[in-house]
Amino acid sequence: MEFKGSILIKLLLLLQLSILCLSQQQDFDFFYLVQQWPGSFCDSKKSCCYPTTGKPAADFGIHGLWPNYKDGTYPSNCDPNSPFEKSEISDLTSSLQKNWPTLACPSGDGIQFWTHEWEKHGTCSESSLKQHDYFETTLNLKQKSNLLEALTSAGIQADGNSYSLSSIKEAIQKGVGFTPFIQCNVDSSGNSQLYQVYLCVDTSGTNFIECPVFPHGKCGSQIEFPTF
Repeated sequence: MEFKGSILIKLLLLLQLSILCLSQQQDFDFFYLVQQWPGSFCDSKKSCCYPTTGKPAADFGIHGLWPNYKDGTYPSNCDPNSPFEKSEISDLTSSLQKNWPTLACPSGDGIQFWTHEWEKHGTCSESSLKQHDYFETTLNLKQKSNLLEALTSAGIQADGNSYSLSSIKEAIQKGVGFTPFIQCNVDSSGNSQLYQVYLCVDTSGTNFIECPVFPHGKCGSQIEFPTF
């Protein structure tokens, strides 16, 4: 009996150790899905370049799926041994060029931007998502949130007019089901513009959740929704 008892204790210790190791592999607490309105980006930069595929549709573009900690910090440049490989996402290229365009100069096919996103943010979530999964998951989340439809259904149009911050948040919350964080850009005239929308996602990259913490920053009470 004593021998069996010692084996049982060892098995329990091994189980606890394996659980501890698994918990340590999770190197972030949640994701931010960050979506950018290209109109405010182009308005602020005054020299907006488009991808070689042409001007993207007037829709929110993806700016990243960023792993984050509940204290508001995030891991950065996590795995230098996992470089971006464009061959791994060849089946996603057309969707990425449409939904995740780079609007930074010089204009290109998106590879430079996607490389930055994977190596700076994506590699920090390798415990949950490999490279192909990272981009495919982000595309799916963007489609699932459909921010532009949520806003336009509430009468909020990208027409250069200003709308209250509360109405923008309420429209997105009603459309998506979760509270967004709104980030603003300030143009040369000092107008507060709708720039980026943050939604929080669980560690599997599957479901939206209420944000454990919001980024720093604030917008004015009235926000311009610039044309594109």
